[in-house]
Amino acid sequence: MWPPQLPPLPALTRAEGQVIDRYLEVLDLLGRINPARGTSTYGGLRAAQALVAKSTELRDALALMHDRGESELHTEALGRALRVLDGERRARRVTVPPQDGA
Repeated sequence: MWPPQLPPLPALTRAEGQVIDRYLEVLDLLGRINPARGTSTYGGLRAAQALVAKSTELRDALALMHDRGESELHTEALGRALRVLDGERRARRVTVPPQDGA
Protein backbone atom coordinates (compact mmCIF):
# COMPACT_ATOMS: atom_id res chain seq x y z
CA MET A 1 0.00 0.00 0.00
CA TRP A 2 1.29 3.47 -0.93
CA PRO A 3 1.37 6.34 1.55
CA PRO A 4 -1.17 9.11 0.90
CA GLN A 5 -0.05 11.51 -1.78
CA LEU A 6 0.60 15.08 -0.65
CA PRO A 7 -1.15 17.91 -2.45
CA PRO A 8 1.06 19.56 -5.06
CA LEU A 9 3.07 22.60 -4.14
CA PRO A 10 1.71 25.83 -5.58
CA ALA A 11 3.64 27.45 -8.40
CA LEU A 12 6.39 29.54 -6.82
CA THR A 13 9.24 31.53 -8.26
CA ARG A 14 12.68 30.13 -7.55
CA ALA A 15 13.26 32.96 -5.07
CA GLU A 16 9.96 32.23 -3.29
CA GLY A 17 10.94 28.58 -3.05
CA GLN A 18 14.25 29.59 -1.51
CA VAL A 19 12.48 31.81 1.03
CA ILE A 20 10.17 28.94 2.02
CA ASP A 21 13.06 26.47 2.31
CA ARG A 22 15.25 28.84 4.34
CA TYR A 23 12.32 29.89 6.56
CA LEU A 24 11.56 26.26 7.41
CA GLU A 25 15.22 25.59 8.17
CA VAL A 26 15.28 28.57 10.56
CA LEU A 27 12.03 27.37 12.12
CA ASP A 28 13.47 23.89 12.67
CA LEU A 29 16.55 25.35 14.34
CA LEU A 30 14.45 27.59 16.60
CA GLY A 31 12.46 24.51 17.60
CA ARG A 32 15.69 22.75 18.59
CA ILE A 33 16.77 25.80 20.63
CA ASN A 34 13.41 26.16 22.43
CA PRO A 35 14.28 25.51 26.11
CA ALA A 36 10.74 24.27 26.81
CA ARG A 37 11.12 21.51 24.22
CA GLY A 38 14.84 20.84 23.84
CA THR A 39 16.60 17.85 25.30
CA SER A 40 20.20 19.00 25.68
CA THR A 41 22.22 22.18 25.97
CA TYR A 42 24.69 20.91 23.38
CA GLY A 43 21.93 20.35 20.80
CA GLY A 44 20.58 23.83 21.49
CA LEU A 45 24.07 25.31 21.19
CA ARG A 46 24.67 23.61 17.85
CA ALA A 47 21.29 24.77 16.56
CA ALA A 48 21.98 28.34 17.71
CA GLN A 49 25.32 28.31 15.90
CA ALA A 50 23.68 27.06 12.70
CA LEU A 51 20.89 29.63 13.07
CA VAL A 52 23.29 32.45 12.20
CA ALA A 53 24.12 30.96 8.79
CA LYS A 54 20.53 29.95 8.01
CA SER A 55 19.21 33.39 8.98
CA THR A 56 21.74 34.96 6.63
CA GLU A 57 20.56 32.63 3.84
CA LEU A 58 16.94 33.62 4.54
CA ARG A 59 17.89 37.29 4.40
CA ASP A 60 19.70 36.73 1.11
CA ALA A 61 16.69 34.93 -0.38
CA LEU A 62 14.42 37.82 0.59
CA ALA A 63 16.93 40.33 -0.79
CA LEU A 64 17.02 38.40 -4.07
CA MET A 65 13.24 38.58 -4.32
CA HIS A 66 13.36 42.30 -3.67
CA ASP A 67 16.17 42.85 -6.20
CA ARG A 68 14.18 40.98 -8.85
CA GLY A 69 11.20 43.24 -8.30
CA GLU A 70 9.18 40.70 -6.33
CA SER A 71 8.04 43.32 -3.84
CA GLU A 72 4.96 41.52 -2.53
CA LEU A 73 4.64 38.23 -0.70
CA HIS A 74 1.82 36.12 -2.11
CA THR A 75 0.67 34.89 1.26
CA GLU A 76 -1.98 32.51 -0.02
CA ALA A 77 0.46 30.54 -2.21
CA LEU A 78 3.26 30.74 0.33
CA GLY A 79 0.93 29.61 3.11
CA ARG A 80 -0.18 26.62 1.03
CA ALA A 81 3.46 25.72 0.39
CA LEU A 82 4.20 25.90 4.12
CA ARG A 83 1.25 23.63 4.90
CA VAL A 84 2.28 21.07 2.26
CA LEU A 85 5.82 21.09 3.69
CA ASP A 86 4.55 20.46 7.24
CA GLY A 87 5.14 24.02 8.38
CA GLU A 88 2.35 23.92 10.97
CA ARG A 89 3.91 21.02 12.87
CA ARG A 90 7.36 22.55 12.57
CA ALA A 91 6.11 25.91 13.88
CA ARG A 92 4.53 24.25 16.94
CA ARG A 93 8.00 23.29 18.15
CA VAL A 94 8.80 26.98 18.56
CA THR A 95 5.89 27.62 20.93
CA VAL A 96 5.72 26.93 24.65
CA PRO A 97 3.91 23.63 25.23
CA PRO A 98 0.65 23.76 27.22
CA GLN A 99 0.98 23.30 30.94
CA ASP A 100 -0.01 19.84 32.17
CA GLY A 101 -3.39 19.84 33.88
CA ALA A 102 -4.35 23.26 32.55
